Amino acid sequence: MITFPNAKINLGLYVTGEREDGFHNIESIFYPVPFCDVLEVIESDHFSFECEGIQVTGNPEDNLSVKAYRLLQTIFDLPPVNMFLLKNIPVGAGLGGGSSDASFALKLLNDLFNLNLSVGILTNYASVLGSDCPFFITNYPAYVFGRGELMEAVNINLSGCYIVIVCPGIHIPTAEAYQNIKSFSTLKIPMPHQVLRDKQFWKETLKNDFEDYAFTRYPVIKEIKEQMYASGAFFASMSGSGSAVYGLFKIKPDISFEKYKVWEAEL
Repeated sequence: MITFPNAKINLGLYVTGEREDGFHNIESIFYPVPFCDVLEVIESDHFSFECEGIQVTGNPEDNLSVKAYRLLQTIFDLPPVNMFLLKNIPVGAGLGGGSSDASFALKLLNDLFNLNLSVGILTNYASVLGSDCPFFITNYPAYVFGRGELMEAVNINLSGCYIVIVCPGIHIPTAEAYQNIKSFSTLKIPMPHQVLRDKQFWKETLKNDFEDYAFTRYPVIKEIKEQMYASGAFFASMSGSGSAVYGLFKIKPDISFEKYKVWEAEL
């Protein structure tokens, strides 16, 4: 069976406090975008994992899609499988590619082996794998809070808008990004209300708290965002803790980023 794990962007991202468990509380709007990896799983007589496209370094057992299989294997005694991942979404870009791979692996294995797991149970398993993973089980626009595992659906639709995502190839470790948050945000307007306002106000009201550090440490990220606005974006932002930057446009823009990996599409 084959599936297509997609990326997400953050419409605003606020770090609101540190938790007793060592994580941080955040508030954000996650929005799915059709920038996809490809994941195929086939039942086999022995386990294997292959990755092509963007290279993912490290032990294959540390890959989140493999961890998803291992998690279900311990519970349901699954047979061996061959897993093949074509990696298109850059690693460490703030687009949730690894989290998406994990959740789509859970859903694919659920279908492949007729486990009959409900959305709620799949979401619980996804939360074991990572804070962003539960979002990709339902995969609809959501207000995300807590450490990122709590969600409420939000009625926002960017259909017809044009998106450009630029990945400058800079890896910003999540821990590093959090360590450089200088102060915590207090929201005067709840996140769902912010995004439900007219989109012309997003530029003034939505903020990604990780940008201050990223722009200082890696000025090119700020330059990409500024180029988005100069080319007519009605909203532009770094996604997650970086380093990918996206711009939202009413029509396809005349814009070029020749040095970087760029994905663009009408939503």
